[in-house]
This record gives sequence, C-alpha cells and structure tokens, in this order.
Amino acid sequence: MENLSGGGLSHLFMAIFLHNFATFMVIPAITDVTMSALCPGRDECSIAIYLTGFQQAIVGLGTLVMMPLVGNLSDKCGRKALLTVPMILTIIPLGILGYSRSRTFFYVYFVAKTLTAMICEGSVHCIALAYVADNVAEERRASTFGVLSGIGSSAFVCGTLVTRFLSTSSTFQVATSVAVPAKTLPSLHDLISLLKTSATFSQAAIVAFFSNLADVGLHASMMYYLKARFHFNKDQFADLMVISGVAGTISQLLLMPLLAPALGEERLLSIGLLFSCAHMFLYGVAWSFWVPYAAAMFSIFYVFAHPCMRSIVSKQVGPSEQGKAQGCISAYVLLQIQVVLPALFLSEKAPFNFPGFSLICVGFAAMIAFIQSVMIRAVPPISSQRVSSHCTHTEP
Repeated sequence: MENLSGGGLSHLFMAIFLHNFATFMVIPAITDVTMSALCPGRDECSIAIYLTGFQQAIVGLGTLVMMPLVGNLSDKCGRKALLTVPMILTIIPLGILGYSRSRTFFYVYFVAKTLTAMICEGSVHCIALAYVADNVAEERRASTFGVLSGIGSSAFVCGTLVTRFLSTSSTFQVATSVAVPAKTLPSLHDLISLLKTSATFSQAAIVAFFSNLADVGLHASMMYYLKARFHFNKDQFADLMVISGVAGTISQLLLMPLLAPALGEERLLSIGLLFSCAHMFLYGVAWSFWVPYAAAMFSIFYVFAHPCMRSIVSKQVGPSEQGKAQGCISAYVLLQIQVVLPALFLSEKAPFNFPGFSLICVGFAAMIAFIQSVMIRAVPPISSQRVSSHCTHTEP
C-alpha cells in the first residue's frame, strides 16, 4: 500500500496539478473572449449564453457514453495509459485560441472544444480517483480523495493567479498539456448494473446528478451574470477564483483529513452540499460587487461534497470495478441539459427584474442533492464477489 508521499501517488498528483493548471488558466479569460468574438463592445450577450448551454448539453450527452467507456478501459488497459488520452486532446482547443481569437477561430474553437470535451470532461479526475482507490485503504480514501481535490484546487489557484497577470493571448499560449491514446467498447448495461449494486450507489448517483446540475448551471451563467450586473472582467474573475481556490485548497488539504474520520463521509457530504446551496443563493441575490467575493469564501465547506461522494461510491464496488464505477458516476454527473434562464433574465426582455433568478434555480437543484444526501446511511463496503455476481452479465 502506497503512502501519499509514495512514488505512484506523487507522480499522479503532479500530473493532475499540471493538467488542471493548464485547463484552469483559460477560465477567467474565456468569457471576455466569447463576448469579444460574438458581441464586441457589449456587456450582455444572449447568443453567448445560448451557445454555452448548447455546448454543455451536447457534452453531457456525449459523456454519458464516454465516461463509462473510459472508466471501463482503465480497468482493463491500466489507469496510467488511459490518463494520456484526455491530456493530449485538451491541447487542441487551447491551441486554436492561442493562435487567434477572431470570430472565425472562435467558432472553430467552439466545435473542437465540444468534441474533445466529450472525452476530456471529467475523465482525468475519474481515472485518478480509480487509481487512488486501487492504492489506498478504504479507511483512508476520503482523506486521500480530499488531498487529490486539494491538488486540483491548488492548480486552480496557481492557474488563475498566472492568468491575472497575463494578457489574453499569452494565457492561451501558455496553457498546454501532453499525452497519448487507446480503444474498445463497453455497454450502457454497466450503468444499470452498477445502480443495482447497492442502494447507496443509487443514492450517490442521484446526489451526483443534482449537485453537478447545480454546479454546471452556476458556472455556465455566473460570469455572464457578474459581467452584466457588476461589469466584472478577466481580472475580477481571476481574483474571485483565487479567493475560492485558496479557501478550498486549505480546506481540502488541512481540514478534511481531520474531519472525515471524525464526522464520517456521509455527514461531511451533507455539510458540503448545504454550503453549496447557500453559496449559490448568495450569488443570486448579490446586491453589491463585494457579495460574490464573500460567497466565494463558502468554498471552505462546499469543497467537502465531491471527494466524500467519490469515496462513498468507491466503497460500493470491488477493486476491479473502480474505473467503471467512477466513470459511471461521472456520466450521471455530466448528463446535464442547460436551460435558457440566464439568457432570458440577463436580457432586456426579462419577465421581471431579477438578474440572479437562474442562480436561485440552480441553488434549488443543489438543495435537492442535499436532501438526498441526508438519506444516505453508512453501510459496510460491497465485497468484490458480490459486485462480480451483479456485473458478470455485462461482460462480452
């Protein structure tokens, strides 16, 4: 069994850090790039929000198929080999905007990003979680998943800090990553058989779906909302993300390893989701430019949710099914249909004057996830033999 400082996990952590550093760098700049390409000189742009929603819907449907595929392949072909696939694909859309951010190149980027995100969106984290589950004892998984998320948060902080001091063109030129590909095909029966594995797995899948429905809705509209309401730009977005990232990193690396053994993953999951709801509602009713900064501090607690959910899932399947389980839960997580509420309530044709109404709606999705999480009870881990008896009919 490897320690956190062992060669295998330290190399994994470094790979995750570098990958996340590259992808997070571009987030503060992408809103300005999109607005500049589609609606130059304006702070409101419905077409940008519609395109973002359409992209997320297509990516969500694609990942429903691709995440179980990638997870199952990692079980059969090895975690490290499969990690290279999304890492090499990530460079394509970044390179396009690094070359040019004109309207034509933005549309080329949009298509490339949509296609590559079907494979890349969540797959690196999914395989990394499965690798950790292979190498860490069950009683230490929640803490280690928290450390893995903390590594991602620290990459988020470093990436957005670098972006804060770079020009937009330099941001996309600096953001790079490397890797290599592979093949085969599992069935959608994997998802169904895993849902039947245990009631806890099914409950975790529901929590995953609604919590990420809320997160996707928040991230799809938050920047456009802040730009329209408080005239935020790349620098303010970066400042906001640094605050959130630093708070989340400290929490995951220091607080979570202490709280997870004391409170249990189920309670910590509920605490994280409760603060996630509060954070979204606060964004939705923001009355001044400083309120989003205060809301970002809630990441100290809402970052607990994701690693706790993943740890609960990992204990419901055997060692040979970790990739499939994390891939399937990622598929549920990413199957989202983006609504048109942000575009409607940020336009001049809004039914009533409430720019943050869409954020309140996604807050209710997070509330559903919280209510479901309260119903999850700690149960003994599922044995490998029991999992195999449930899943053998899905193998070709």
